[in-house]
Amino acid sequence: MSNSDSFIEEVTEEVRRDRLYALLRRYGWIVVLAILLLVGGAAWNEWRKAQAQARAEAFGDAILAALAAPEGAGRAADLDAIEAPGPGGAALRDLLAASEIVDTDPAGAAARLLAVADRSGVPQVYQQIATLKAVALPGSGLSADDRRGRLAPFAAGTGLLRLLADEQLALIDIETGARGAALARLSALAMDAEATAALRRRATQVIVALGEDLPEMRGLSDDLPAGQ
Repeated sequence: MSNSDSFIEEVTEEVRRDRLYALLRRYGWIVVLAILLLVGGAAWNEWRKAQAQARAEAFGDAILAALAAPEGAGRAADLDAIEAPGPGGAALRDLLAASEIVDTDPAGAAARLLAVADRSGVPQVYQQIATLKAVALPGSGLSADDRRGRLAPFAAGTGLLRLLADEQLALIDIETGARGAALARLSALAMDAEATAALRRRATQVIVALGEDLPEMRGLSDDLPAGQ
């Protein structure tokens, strides 16, 4: 490389360095601000996580303390007094409170459960559990039509929810004198490949209790209790 080329390269490098320094002097504060925002955002996110964890732990401790009360009514009252961290926590709290008054106030328990089922912002799984528990409660005060209406969306679905809804609908059919419809539902449940062994057992037991023959199905004897 000639001296002139070397000189030109050094000058060019110096010009680039001067431009870089000029840019840093002009816009360097933006880089510093960006770094501060990134660091501050990470710290804020960690703080929020820590706060959420602390609230969740406090909520769990309060639930356990409430459930330690000696009487169901007292446990329900203590649960009601707990401040829940969000819709999911409130739904869980209310489900537990409803379960504490099932024996003494089934209508009140059903009303609490349906309030959870109808509440906006509640995770769907809690709404589904609340609905199924409410319609299955003896003495809930809900009419057969009300219960059918609540179960209809589940029965039109798939999976375990459909099967549990069909079981409850069969029981409503029996209650309202629709024996044929009940037997059809129960027989379908007993032969459904997706049904659990416990659900198939319950269906076959009700069929036997109604004085009917069991549907022909492979492996049905494995689901029946001894003596059936």
